[in-house]
Amino acid sequence: MSEPPLNIDGRVEGDVFSGGKRVINTSGGDYYENVTFVLPAPVGVAALHQLPAPPADFTGRAAELGRLRAALAAPGTALLGLRGMGGVGKTALALVLANELAAAYPDAQLLVDLRGTTKPLPPIEAMARVVRAFEPVARLPDDEAGMRGAYQSVLHGQRALLLLDNAAGREQVLALAPPPGCLVLVTSRSRFALPGLKAINLDSLPQTDAAALLLKLAPRIGQQAGPLAELCGRLPLALRLAGSALAEREELEPDEYARRLADEQLRSAELDEALASLALSYDLLNPDLQGLWRGLAIFPVDFDALAAAAAWALEPEAALDRLGALMRYSLVEYEPELKRWRLHDLGRDFARSTLAAADGESAGADGEAARARHSQHYGNWLQAADDLFLQGGSELRRGLAAFDQERTNILAGQAWAASRAGQDEYAARLANEYPDAGSSVLDLRLQPRERMTWLEDALKAARRLGSRKYEGKHLADLGNALADLGELQKAIAYYEQSLPIRREIGDRRGEAEDLGNLANVYADQGETRPAIERYAQALEI
Repeated sequence: MSEPPLNIDGRVEGDVFSGGKRVINTSGGDYYENVTFVLPAPVGVAALHQLPAPPADFTGRAAELGRLRAALAAPGTALLGLRGMGGVGKTALALVLANELAAAYPDAQLLVDLRGTTKPLPPIEAMARVVRAFEPVARLPDDEAGMRGAYQSVLHGQRALLLLDNAAGREQVLALAPPPGCLVLVTSRSRFALPGLKAINLDSLPQTDAAALLLKLAPRIGQQAGPLAELCGRLPLALRLAGSALAEREELEPDEYARRLADEQLRSAELDEALASLALSYDLLNPDLQGLWRGLAIFPVDFDALAAAAAWALEPEAALDRLGALMRYSLVEYEPELKRWRLHDLGRDFARSTLAAADGESAGADGEAARARHSQHYGNWLQAADDLFLQGGSELRRGLAAFDQERTNILAGQAWAASRAGQDEYAARLANEYPDAGSSVLDLRLQPRERMTWLEDALKAARRLGSRKYEGKHLADLGNALADLGELQKAIAYYEQSLPIRREIGDRRGEAEDLGNLANVYADQGETRPAIERYAQALEI
């Protein structure tokens, strides 16, 4: 892959205000010229009210809503579930009900994507996201039992609604059971039982509602709506894809679309209606848009237009144009309030399969080049969040909010860099610099063991790059992490590896820090004489 210039160190050029929103001006050569990061507003009430609006074209489900309302009216109901296959509209229905109930749960309405169909979110991290919404600057416990106590504490006495979307299974939801006074809505493709769970199974739309949704999207479908709805399996995702394609491609007649959809389903017995509709919508795109859509598969969760521009190596305005075109085909979803884009889970799976098949064929968006740009972009974002944090006051909270907003993408960016560092110098440079880019924010937001993993990855990368400066720094930071965990002898071993490197390269400040850290650890162990000796050496420097 071609290697754009790194831009994690020193990327912040200045702060300006634009339209009442704080932005960070950044530059990064080939891929980040004239780009601005729009960081989140200060953390406050908005952090506790996270529900997006349901889809504007939501149709039907009156019977299911009635059953859910009836279940909720029963005494003691605190856990409602929606189960069904991918593309059947579980999240949309849950959002309709959650927005309807928001006034009854005024203290908080929180949305947590449990990522059950990809890499399930560990319960400790899911609980942490809820705790951070209430206490954004708190240092959280690093064990699950401690986190459960913090989780129960922040929700105690609250009237809060938790929408747990895309649960993997029973254990994940059980860990998130809140105290009395809260309501949990959970969606999942899996069927599981929990004490007190009242769940309904969501099936395809009735034929009348399915046809009505198609006609909302493309009125010209007319009398073909009924037969086309059946070809789509009456699944909301497939219906939305079909209606959007026919609205966008006016030269494509409904009966021709139906014929092509039927052919797509026949082509592979493994494709259900939703995947066949995805495949057909993909086929209707021009090759440029196909490549760009495949490239979005690198995002594990939602993203903003600036991130898409980075991954695609396009100017932001051009990226917005392409995202708009994909949205018109319903191949990406957009949340106007958050200004964020996302792929449906089924869409991401399909895009990843086509990306894997085409990997390396396109210089624009596919393959490792796009993953490298994704990793660099979120390293830049991490640094911008850290810079805000270090300003203190309300900016400290904004920096934490910036990290929280992109946490999953940041973790994915670091993981890619670490996985490729052994064979790719550019990835090694990213892996080397990631921990340092967000050192202050990461101290609050990563668990100690998780941060140590980043530092170990960075240490390997620094050694591959021959960077003695960073090798010494990562060794010292690993010593600090171990000291925080109370593993003092291991901390001493790392400090004593770092110290000669600092002396070798003439880093007097780093040498003094290592001596001071060694003195602190010896003092904590009650070894007064070696502590005094190292304090004296540090003081002299």
